[in-house]
Amino acid sequence: MTNAIAVENIQQMAERIRENVQRVIVGKDEAIDLAIIALLCRGHILVEDAPGIGKTTLAKALAQSLKCTFKRIQFTPDLMPTDVLGVNFYNQRSGDFQFREGPIFSQMLLADEINRATPRTQSSLLEAMQERQATVDGETRPLPAPFLVMATQNPIEMEGTFPLPEAQLDRFMLRLRLGYPTPEEESDILLRFERDSDPPKIDAVTDAAELSDMQRLASQVMIDDTVRMYIVDITQASRRHQSLTLGASPRAGLALYKASQARAALYGRDFVTPDDVKALAIPVLAHRLIVASNARLRGRTAAQIVRDILAEVPVPIER
Repeated sequence: MTNAIAVENIQQMAERIRENVQRVIVGKDEAIDLAIIALLCRGHILVEDAPGIGKTTLAKALAQSLKCTFKRIQFTPDLMPTDVLGVNFYNQRSGDFQFREGPIFSQMLLADEINRATPRTQSSLLEAMQERQATVDGETRPLPAPFLVMATQNPIEMEGTFPLPEAQLDRFMLRLRLGYPTPEEESDILLRFERDSDPPKIDAVTDAAELSDMQRLASQVMIDDTVRMYIVDITQASRRHQSLTLGASPRAGLALYKASQARAALYGRDFVTPDDVKALAIPVLAHRLIVASNARLRGRTAAQIVRDILAEVPVPIER
């Protein structure tokens, strides 16, 4: 398959998913595209925003569009790791121990309000998100493919929330925010759901096999050496930045690399440009960085620091 045909196939699949999700999500085209980019990269998604914005609706719509097995965990302070992974129990009829799978054994897992659970329970997802397997009582079990975690998170300053550990945040390929709708979008929401407040159930427009093929094709999008070094320069600059106590990890650089490939394919190109990298730098990097305390006191955010880095790092000239 030539690169041009591969890119066209990716575009067509992405367009079907986008149109399907837009049946229940009004506006938010950029957030939907970011979610599709993460899907193409086998990446996990962290959706952060205030309650009632549509985080859970977006996750459900994506799962329904993909025709994948879907399970949802409502994270609460009393949730235990076994509630996520599963548990071995003694079956009195058979006289032996059997394993009851937890909700993590699904192709798409919605971790709803993940930061309401304790750090111990949050960390139960680490192995699954990185290695796509789960270990319970010393036995390791593979997870189904594709395996994607979409976690929703309330702002950390809200009551009853626990900050996600740095290792957990680093395993999310990108973080996206929906934001409040514009007046026009909110009016459309009221009209669309005036008779039924529940979003309509949508049909699948693709399946796991096609998604797997498109993931493979997206990873073949060409990245020139100069653009690759541009990504390296950005991650290196974050580690030297005086306003950060923790810069971007090599995993973050790889995520930016793969996401740039997927974005190029999404926009009909079989090559990556510096603009792809710049457009994804904040969603991919900002949630992984730790801002120094003196910078936080001055009101600096990780997103602002990423913008500063992008302004400082020389952009390669297109050939």
